[in-house]
Amino acid sequence: MKVLITLTDLEPAVRLNALLEGAGIATAMASPVDDLPSAVKREKPDVIVVTGNLLDPPTQSLVRQQLWDGAAVLGLADVGDRDLEQRLKATGFSDVITKPVEPDEVFSRVKGLLDRRALAERTGLYGESEAVREVLVKIAQMAPVSSTVLIEGESGTGKELVARSIHTMSPRRGKPFIAVNVGALPETLLESELFGHEKGSFTGAAERRIGRFELANSGTLFLDEIGDVPHSTQVKLLRVLEERELTRVGGTTPIPVDVRVVAATNRPLKETVERGNFRSDLYYRLNVLSIYLPPLRERRTDIVLLVRRFVQEFSQQHGREFRGITPDAMQALVEYYWPGNVRELRNLIESMVVLSHGRAIGLEDIPKAIRDQGGARNLPVPVGNIVREEEGARGRELEFIVRSLVELKLQMEELRRRVDDDRALLSEVSQLGAGPGSGFGVVGGLEPPGAAASPNVVTVTPGMTMAQIERASIEAALRETRGNRRKAADLLDIGERTLYRKLKDYGIPLTD
Repeated sequence: MKVLITLTDLEPAVRLNALLEGAGIATAMASPVDDLPSAVKREKPDVIVVTGNLLDPPTQSLVRQQLWDGAAVLGLADVGDRDLEQRLKATGFSDVITKPVEPDEVFSRVKGLLDRRALAERTGLYGESEAVREVLVKIAQMAPVSSTVLIEGESGTGKELVARSIHTMSPRRGKPFIAVNVGALPETLLESELFGHEKGSFTGAAERRIGRFELANSGTLFLDEIGDVPHSTQVKLLRVLEERELTRVGGTTPIPVDVRVVAATNRPLKETVERGNFRSDLYYRLNVLSIYLPPLRERRTDIVLLVRRFVQEFSQQHGREFRGITPDAMQALVEYYWPGNVRELRNLIESMVVLSHGRAIGLEDIPKAIRDQGGARNLPVPVGNIVREEEGARGRELEFIVRSLVELKLQMEELRRRVDDDRALLSEVSQLGAGPGSGFGVVGGLEPPGAAASPNVVTVTPGMTMAQIERASIEAALRETRGNRRKAADLLDIGERTLYRKLKDYGIPLTD
C-alpha cells in the first residue's frame, strides 16, 4: 500500500508523511511544480492526499480520473463549508477534512481508507457508502469466530460473496467452502443432499452418498435461500446445528461434524417465522450473527464506483478498449432503480463494454427500459404466497398492488422520520439558554425594523433552516462564554466533543 501526498500545503504534508513512514506505510510526495498525473502514474498510489487547491481544474481532473483508475482521494479543504464538502465528494473525493487539521486525524483518515481498500480487495465488495463500510467491518469482526451467520438481502446483492469472504478471512480458509441453494432442491432430495444417505435407504439409492455437511467438515457450509427449507428438514437441521452430529438418511450411526454454517435469505426471515413458515428456534440458532446487505437503490453513491470496477474487469477480460461514459449515460445508470441489484448492473456493464468497443458509452447504448424508468420506483419486494398461487393477469395485478403498498409504506415512514427529526431539533434549539443564569436566548418571529438585537440573542425568522438556527445558537453561546468551548457546551446541553464537531461542520473558528 502506498500514499501519495501533494506539497501544496507544506506543513501538514511533511507532518503526515512522517506519521505514515513511522507506521511502515510507503509514501511519495509531489511538489506543486510536478506533473501530478505523471506522479500518480509513476507511483501507482492507493490513496492520494491533496493538501490544497481542491477546486483547481488540474486537481478536479485528477480526482475524476481516479474514479476510473481506482485510488482513493483525501482532500484538505481551506474553507469550512458543508456544501463545499458535499460538492467535493460528489466530484470524486473519498473524504474531505477542513483546515486547520490535526496530523493524527489526517493519519487516521488515511489509515481508514487504506484498510477499507485492502478489505475491499479481499472481499470483492466495493463501495464508499456507510452501508458497505458497515458490512466490511462486520465481515472482519465475524470471520475469526465459528458462530453461525445469517445474511439477509435481496437477490443480486452479493450474499454468497459475503459468505465466501467470511470463510477466506477465517481460520477455516484452507478447508472446504461448500455452497448449496436449498431453494433449488426438491423436498424429496434435500435431506439426502444435506445429510447424505445409506445404500438402499430409498428407491434409487444404489450406493452410499456423502452429504454437503460431511463434505464441508472443518470448513464452511453456505445455505442459500434458507427460508425455503421445509418444516420436516428444519427439525433435522436444527439438531445438527445444536448437537454437531448428523445421521444419514437410512442410517443409524451418528456422525460428528465440525462445520460453520452461513445461511442467506432474500426476504426477511423474521417475517417468515411470524407467518408460521419457519421455526423460531432454528431462526434464533442461525441468527447468532447477522449481516444485512442493502439493495443498490439504497447505496446509489456506490454506483459510479461499481461501474468503474466492472468496466476495468470486462475491458481486460474481453480485450476491449474503453473510451468512457457520457455524463447523461452515467446519470441514467445512477437514477435507475436496479431491481436486480449489483448482479443486474454487472451484467449490463459487461454488455455495454463488449458492444461499444472503440467509443464512449452514450445514453443510446443503455437499454430503453432503463432509460425510460430512470427514477421509477418499482420496489422488488417479496409478496408472499398470494401472488405465487395466482396465475396470469390476476397474479400480476396482485403483485402490483402489494409492491405499491409496500413502497407507499416505506415512503411514509421516511417522511415521518424526517418530520420527527426536524421537530426534535427545533425543540432543542428553542430551549437553548432556558436554564437559570443563561445570558442568551432564542426569539421567534420577525425582527422589528430598526430593532437593536442583543449580540447574545438568536432571532429565528421565517425561512431560516434548522442548520442556520443551530449555527446561530452555537455562535451566541460562544460569545456568551467568551469562546470557552467547555462552558459553551454546558450551556447548550451537549457534549464538548459534539460541539467541537459542529464547529468544524459549520466552519466556525476554533478558539482556545
